[in-house]
Amino acid sequence: MIPQIHEQGSHTPGLLYYLYGKGTHEEHVDPHLVASFDGMSPDPGRDATATKKDLAQLLDQPLYLLAADQRPDKHVWHCSVRAAPDDPILTDEQWADIARRIVAATGIDPNDGAGCRWAAVRHADDHIHIVATLVREDGRRPDHHRSGKRAQAEARLIEKELGLHQVAPGDGTAAQRPTSAERHKAKRQGRERTAREELRETVRRAVTGAASDEEFFDRLAAAGLLVRKRAAPSGDLLGYKVALPDDVNKDGEPVFYPGARLAPDLSLPRIRERWSGEAGTDQTSGQADAVPTGPTSPAAARRATASAAWQAVLVVEHGDDGDAAAHIAAAGEVLDALAKTSAAHTRRELRDAATAFERASRSHVRAVRGHDRALRQTARDLVRGGPALGRGEDGATTAMAIDMLFFLVTATAHWHARKDHAQQAEAAARAAEHLRTAYQESAAQPLGVLYQRGRRLSRPALQRQAVFLRETLPDLAEQILAEPGWYALAATIAEADAAGHAPAALLADAVGSRELDTADSVSDVLVWRLRLRTDLPADATGIPKSRTVRSPATVRPASSRTTTAGSHAGEETPGNTR
Repeated sequence: MIPQIHEQGSHTPGLLYYLYGKGTHEEHVDPHLVASFDGMSPDPGRDATATKKDLAQLLDQPLYLLAADQRPDKHVWHCSVRAAPDDPILTDEQWADIARRIVAATGIDPNDGAGCRWAAVRHADDHIHIVATLVREDGRRPDHHRSGKRAQAEARLIEKELGLHQVAPGDGTAAQRPTSAERHKAKRQGRERTAREELRETVRRAVTGAASDEEFFDRLAAAGLLVRKRAAPSGDLLGYKVALPDDVNKDGEPVFYPGARLAPDLSLPRIRERWSGEAGTDQTSGQADAVPTGPTSPAAARRATASAAWQAVLVVEHGDDGDAAAHIAAAGEVLDALAKTSAAHTRRELRDAATAFERASRSHVRAVRGHDRALRQTARDLVRGGPALGRGEDGATTAMAIDMLFFLVTATAHWHARKDHAQQAEAAARAAEHLRTAYQESAAQPLGVLYQRGRRLSRPALQRQAVFLRETLPDLAEQILAEPGWYALAATIAEADAAGHAPAALLADAVGSRELDTADSVSDVLVWRLRLRTDLPADATGIPKSRTVRSPATVRPASSRTTTAGSHAGEETPGNTR
């Protein structure tokens, strides 16, 4: 149940005409009063003799206890209370009780005998609107400070008592929701999302991997946004605001939103924190020299993303809170970059994952920037590498990167849960589900190729590998051998062996570095871990079929072989836990 305090107004009749009207698209059905301050207020919806003007005059009477110059300019308090989509339809009596509890909790009518006058109107199954006049019966102003938080707290109690969907409590770090006026405007214009939501996503993507003010503003302009900058008398840049070219007000002027009104971390000072720890940053101007990197391909950027994401998993699970928060925020940039450059068949799920994770990227734990540089660089490389084709090595490394990011997002959900960040934990869990679907869509083809390659191994070779697996991983061997993915793993072990790696050491390290109890397919997990560690092509179609493959039974001892080129002690490559 979501109570929302709307901007205060100055015209009670105007709001009542809207609430009792048909709505902008005739969505208001049977508007009527469910409760009021005295329980006897006229109801223009059900009483043919009552008018909206009658109700407005009754609510506004306390205003006239004050001299004209003492009356508040904006005296109309407006709160909507909306049930969750999966909640049962509540009765008028239940909504009446909810309205009375909300006005009491917010200080509008605290049951002290001299509260404000108010009325609750219902014109839909799932919500009510409460209208009040911000002058008490005794002429004093009500104590409704922080009424939004007080209404939210009361709503959490109501949810428990009525058995409704329980909304995770907020902590003030969420992005501002679109107003009802913005939602109605978007609907009139045929937009799927409000201007605020479109701008937030566009600005968020423009920040992804950016290294300076100049680069950030260039990206905003390239995205087609109107940008206005705010400068100090000295010329130093202080802030910015953006608008959609076709989103105008009644005077035909663009509607601008400051970055901080889009999301708390999209103000210019907070954006500059992202590159403040990077080499070459001017701390006074927020300018930074981009880290010089050579040309990068989509596949190379995705392979680097997989490696950096795993290092971030270790930080989130075992690092300091400030470092963990920085890596979580940087993970949001990586998801945005991956969604922006993904192939069509995974784009929607990756975009939804990035949108969901946006809420998980902020908390009251302040990010300590600098150590997240590698993860931010992969976001930059993904953008520079451009769109992936979704097939071949591009498609396979996309699956590898998504697989790793799933682990990072899951670790983020656990981190937030440990700190009682309920909304962030829930958002990260939603993002993980979208990544799960995106992974399945991207991994089917490359794993299918590996499966066929494994099926083409000779029966004696497969039998020897099965024996080798039972000797190396006795606790997991039978489970792996029963999975369809066993053939893809067999092919990967054979390729790693032929490339000069020690399969026994690789398998033991891949299994020992992290639990596999949550994996739907242990063999799939091990395929990606081994291929990333050994730098094998993620797409096996490029491997010659004629390559000679030795049986693991004939390899030299692990102590005399290279295990993983460029690997680090204790490092792990997570795989599919879906």
